[in-house]
Amino acid sequence: MFKEKKDLVPPFEFNEKVVHVFDDMITRSVPLYKECVRRQAQLAAGFYQKGTRIYDLGCSHGNFGMQFHHNMKETAFNMVAVDSSQPMLDQYQKRLKKKEFNTSLSLVCDFVENIPIANASVVVLNLTLQFISPDKRDGLIQSIYQGLNPGGILLLTEKVIHDTVDIDLLQQKFYRKFKRENGYSDLEISQKRDALEDVLVPDTLEQHRDRLMLAGFTKMDTWLKWFNFAAMLAVK
Repeated sequence: MFKEKKDLVPPFEFNEKVVHVFDDMITRSVPLYKECVRRQAQLAAGFYQKGTRIYDLGCSHGNFGMQFHHNMKETAFNMVAVDSSQPMLDQYQKRLKKKEFNTSLSLVCDFVENIPIANASVVVLNLTLQFISPDKRDGLIQSIYQGLNPGGILLLTEKVIHDTVDIDLLQQKFYRKFKRENGYSDLEISQKRDALEDVLVPDTLEQHRDRLMLAGFTKMDTWLKWFNFAAMLAVK
């Protein structure tokens, strides 16, 4: 998508063009992506409570949902999968038609901050919060905490920044190295970064922890970290 030099790089959006290259793009851009989704699904299956809901907020075209269904085997579950991109949900629907789901799975096209959370035992925010306006993030996490049942889990994966400049630069250096090793040119890296400017706004790990504590979570952990990517869990 970013191989050709552009005079003006438009803001990144999850349109039909992105849908067609999404899996290639995310596995080459997000370190340990497949491992993270696999373990999230296993965690979610362990924490899911019969008769409750699981919310996949920012579900894209269903990588987590498919993996979760695989882990649940014949066990029925109730999932609400939300994304603001209709092309992503259309692709998700196509994938669902190829599977037999012993479950209730609702696809909702909306902004995740508009979704009321209720009777939840699992909520997933996989590389989603970073695309939400910073002034709405506290409210979303608080809504999730309030909608979780006792013993419920929030699974949160994000690109993060570091508040120490030298460490932040070091993380960015290794991230660029990772993308070059996966075949991206310096032009592609630069133009994608320009496209994501003011679209993807990362927080520090400390900001995430403070936000979780403010919402009411007291049990939390960073269970996976690779330089400027982190996967967290918080249990109510």
